[in-house]
Amino acid sequence: MRKPCCEKEETNKGAWSLEEDQKLIHHIQKHGEGCWRSLPMAAGLRRCGKSCRLRWINYLRPDLKRGNFGEDEEDLIIRLHALLGNRWSLIAGRLPGRTDNEVKNYWNSHIKKKLIKMGKDPKKPHQLGGPGKSFLTKNQPPKLLNFHCHGCHDNQSNKTCLPDLNLDLTLSTPPPASSVLVEQRQLNHMN
Repeated sequence: MRKPCCEKEETNKGAWSLEEDQKLIHHIQKHGEGCWRSLPMAAGLRRCGKSCRLRWINYLRPDLKRGNFGEDEEDLIIRLHALLGNRWSLIAGRLPGRTDNEVKNYWNSHIKKKLIKMGKDPKKPHQLGGPGKSFLTKNQPPKLLNFHCHGCHDNQSNKTCLPDLNLDLTLSTPPPASSVLVEQRQLNHMN
């Protein structure tokens, strides 16, 4: 059985103080993001490792983008949600500076409601429209999105093509070393 990450009686809970934030920032700047389980003790914090990780990721990272979502970000969230569903971390990965939790909350509190008001079912991607059309405004193309057609349709047809988002997430094991040597020998014989 795994040892608990912290002593529950000795940890601080609730709001983070400015001093705690500074300790966490200083430790991560000096040592980098490492083992979140041992970070609180090393940084001199009386917090749980999970609490430190979430505080850093959602509030203290220097590359976080603050403020309202732009129209282009909303359009991208809608398109990615149509392709990926509720895979918030993958969607947030395409929005620099935005966290998966922030994107999920924005979808549930704003975008989904806007789509429903417009009479569109957010669960049915085929109803959302085609590339180059903004979902939330009157046919203004989004600013961040560049759609490249890869010959899947011609300009006269009504077919639409989806953006190339490079979402290949497949994992594979490397071939055994013996098969690589055999292939190299075969190539050498051919040359």
